[in-house]
Amino acid sequence: MTIDTHFRLAAIQAAAIPFDREASVEKACRLIREAGAMGATIAAFGETWLPGYPFFCHAPTGPSTFRAMAEYLDSAVEIPSPATDQLCDAAAAAGIDVVIGIAERDAVTKGTVYCTLLFIGREGRILGRHRKLKPTFNERSVWADGDAVGLRVYERPYGRISGLNCWEHNTMLPGYALAAQGTQIHVAAWPGREPAAAPPSPTPLWPRQVLLSRAFASQAGCYVIAVGGVRSHEVTPERYRELSTIEYSGDSVIIDPRGEIIAGPAQGETILIAEGSRQAVLAAKALCDIGGHYSRPDLLRLIVDRNPQDRVIDCSFAGRVTPDMWE
Repeated sequence: MTIDTHFRLAAIQAAAIPFDREASVEKACRLIREAGAMGATIAAFGETWLPGYPFFCHAPTGPSTFRAMAEYLDSAVEIPSPATDQLCDAAAAAGIDVVIGIAERDAVTKGTVYCTLLFIGREGRILGRHRKLKPTFNERSVWADGDAVGLRVYERPYGRISGLNCWEHNTMLPGYALAAQGTQIHVAAWPGREPAAAPPSPTPLWPRQVLLSRAFASQAGCYVIAVGGVRSHEVTPERYRELSTIEYSGDSVIIDPRGEIIAGPAQGETILIAEGSRQAVLAAKALCDIGGHYSRPDLLRLIVDRNPQDRVIDCSFAGRVTPDMWE
């Protein structure tokens, strides 16, 4: 890897097939192949693209809400599983790295879903996963809190890659943890909606996906693939149509390390492409490396606990546990 290293970034903006894991995986694999044919080095999908964003959490609660929640859990993805094997095979066949948002089902309890970014290498193997640390507002009724196990960057032949979900970009510290590891190409995964104007004050909740993605690019000195999904009321299964209150137009963009948009906003189902260079990353970090020369660790430091947040820890001493051991 030299200063002249170039790479091609792809934002895959598409609609998933709600509640249908197998059909969504098949579509994702086709889109991965298409991105590879376009010369992409790395391709990214939106937040929980597989098998879709839980739109129903934003509707008034009723009996159909719980039916949707049960079906969403049933169609979620475990890591590893046949679904992730197919994605790995597609990445290897296309010769590209892939970052895809999935609804990850807890493989132990089978009853919990995480908002997860799955990182897959062009070698056809899973590099890692990042679970959204804190779902936003109504999302907390569907997704569990994540952990910092996957709050890390991955070294690739063309640069260091990372990713966060949606409003993790509004919480500052997760982004700083990645910037301090020297991220160079970052995936900002969003449901996919950029309103033309903010709602009237004092309403504080709207996506701000462009604002927050551009801020991250500037602060971290990295490229950002800000990628959203597409969803319309028409593609919502009839049985849950009453729960469909928000549509997602995508509005994906690709941003350079200065925070400037270099591709997009995308409309409709498409694959947005932009060229990137290591030189642009190095120039930005030479001016402002917030995890290095532009930091003050003598005054401010961040502590990250990367231990898995296990609920049950089995402790045994020679196969026997007695009450006096805890005294």
